[in-house]
Amino acid sequence: MQTDESFRDFLAGYRSKLDNVSSIVVEGRLTRMIGMTLEAVGCNVNIGERCQIETISGALEDAEVVGFSDDKIFLMPIGSIQGLGPGARVIPTGRAPEIPVGDALLGRVLNGQGQPIDDKGPIHCAQTRPLVAETINPLKRKPVAEPLDVGVRSINSVLTVGRGQRMGLMAGSGVGKSVLLGMMTRFTEAEIIVVGLIGERGREVKEFIEQILGEESLRRAVVVAVPADNSPLMRIQGAMAATTIAEYFRDTGKNVLLLMDSLTRFCQAQREVALAIGEPPATKGYPPSVFAKMPQLVERAGNGDHDTGSITAFYTVLAEGDDQQDPIVDAARAILDGHVVLSRELADSGHYPAIDIEGSVSRVINQITDDSHRDAISQLKYLYSSYQQNKDLITVGAYQKGSDKVIDDAINSMPSIRSFLCQKINEKVEMEASIDELQQMMTQ
Repeated sequence: MQTDESFRDFLAGYRSKLDNVSSIVVEGRLTRMIGMTLEAVGCNVNIGERCQIETISGALEDAEVVGFSDDKIFLMPIGSIQGLGPGARVIPTGRAPEIPVGDALLGRVLNGQGQPIDDKGPIHCAQTRPLVAETINPLKRKPVAEPLDVGVRSINSVLTVGRGQRMGLMAGSGVGKSVLLGMMTRFTEAEIIVVGLIGERGREVKEFIEQILGEESLRRAVVVAVPADNSPLMRIQGAMAATTIAEYFRDTGKNVLLLMDSLTRFCQAQREVALAIGEPPATKGYPPSVFAKMPQLVERAGNGDHDTGSITAFYTVLAEGDDQQDPIVDAARAILDGHVVLSRELADSGHYPAIDIEGSVSRVINQITDDSHRDAISQLKYLYSSYQQNKDLITVGAYQKGSDKVIDDAINSMPSIRSFLCQKINEKVEMEASIDELQQMMTQ
């Protein structure tokens, strides 16, 4: 009996030693660096896990595991790579990246790791959340059933947005995407605003916060700013951090407006990471993982279940060379709930916001509008399209008045339609007023 008890004690002690051994952090060493990709050997880590790399000065720089091959692991640095060299210590942290969440974030400007960059002191939040969230069961989502007032006449009336909808703003550079985002930020009826400035010019961050967002809107907003000079991994995490913060407020029952400028920069950052670890390019230099990551990010927005709030999201998508068939534009158009196309031709003519009514669509408009509203939208689009199709003939004087009643009506209506679709940057037009103006204009 004593022998059996001694043997059990021995087994218990041996198991305890094994547990202690398995909990020891096994450090690795850097072996090679190509571009922004670091290779290391000697440590057992998983995809998405954070590691710390010791520089020549003894400082620790964060990096994330983005791939592996046999016994080699590939890491992407989050911050500076200065001071890294062959044989540098790689210390696994055993955790995935998380950010703080809570009401203390309101009115603050953060980087992609959830750290404040606005010189307003530290942020104290009781909770943290991982950057990668679990997917929502699609059968548990509330349907998009009520309109959302964004304060922009043309969107409220012709491209009506629903609470919990995800929209894309498709445009080339310099056509007014950021200005339109700023208008919606100030005018939209949302309890919380989360803004993700991902991969854009650093100069625009302060301008957006001070001139476009404004002090009053900032009080109910959280800004995640990751300019273009940040590492590709930081830009990816900035987009995920903004989405994570929006999810937190949605789960507390708030109606959230998520504005991300831009989805294209997120995809370009993912392309940089994927190509750096050897993934072959596919469409226009974009590896397949880019088109897998985009829906994973976008699908996190939208309505939650019946006990939570909503995330209405607007993503700007840069159409390179004004090409609406650009692979990122095309992929975004397929997975979003609608898109607003901004036209360079309209912008060059002084028509702001430069929304191309013909090329834009809201896919939930039938669920959130009544028959009379939809009839007015159809009539306006018909007249607008008729004019655009015959614009060249009308401009050169080749069209003779009276030849076609529809074209005559379109010509007579265009001054009113243009005036209706234009709006000043500081002018707010509420939903009810927008719809009334549309219906009155179409009944004249």
